[in-house]
This record gives sequence, structure tokens and C-alpha cells, in this order.
Amino acid sequence: MKSRAHVITISDRSSADRTLDKSGPAVVEILMQRDFEVTGPEIVPDEQKLIADTIVAAVNKGAHLVITTGGTGLGPRDVTPQATASVIDYEVPGIGELMRRAGETMTPMAALSRSIAGVRGSSLIINVPGSLKGAIESLDAVVPLLPHALKLLSGDTHHA
Repeated sequence: MKSRAHVITISDRSSADRTLDKSGPAVVEILMQRDFEVTGPEIVPDEQKLIADTIVAAVNKGAHLVITTGGTGLGPRDVTPQATASVIDYEVPGIGELMRRAGETMTPMAALSRSIAGVRGSSLIINVPGSLKGAIESLDAVVPLLPHALKLLSGDTHHA
């Protein structure tokens, strides 16, 4: 059975004009190449409650993996990590650390990303940056871990 993933683009600009979203479709493509059943990208503005509600809805609809793209910087409207933190049961700090380390090989600006990852129920939620380059590099850094992580979250500890 394929793992189900849902992609959420968080962007005021893209929520007003879908054609501006480049990172969401790129994340969908990467996940599809990794044999995920993918829905999205769903686009929402940088509103903390709306982001949190959208993540919860994706999990409730059966997504094993939720990837958000955007809203991870230092700007006043960058609230994705706060929204994610408000709906997860616990954080998985190594995923955010790995994404930043991988990004720092390309640019020191990667250290400014506040991307986090965590678990809600048996679903994994990961924030990636909103820039096309940042989203791809971050997801590429962690995608090899996803099958193992999702097996563990499903309760399959014998074959993980």
C-alpha cells in the first residue's frame, strides 16, 4: 500500500494567485517520484490558525505525511513553525537539523530557516522553505528517511 502525502503551500501571494506557487508542485513531483500517493498542493495564506487547521484536516483525511512549504523564515508573517508546533504531539528535531545542514552546504542563509518536523497521531508533518531551491534541497535531504519513519509511525517495528 502506498503512503499518502498531502502538500500545503503557505503563501499570501500564492493564495491570491496560484500560478506563483513553484515549490508546492515541485514537492508533489518529488513525492510522486518516490511512489507516494499525493494530494495538493493546497494553498493557504500565512494565517497561523488556518495553517494549523489545514494540517489537522490533512491528517484527519488520512495523510501519513504532510509537507508544508513556506512561512519558515524570520518575517512577521512567517508563522508555519508556530502553527505546526501547536498541532503536533511531539517534535522530531533531527529532521529540521538535517535540512538546515544540507542547505548550509549551498548557502549560509539556510541557518535562518525555522523549519520543524513533528508527529501528530501516526502522521509525520515536515515544514520546508517556500523558495523552490530551498524546498527541493530540504526535501531531498530527508526523503530517504521517510519510508523508515512512516513504517515506525504505523507501528511496524519489525521491518523498520
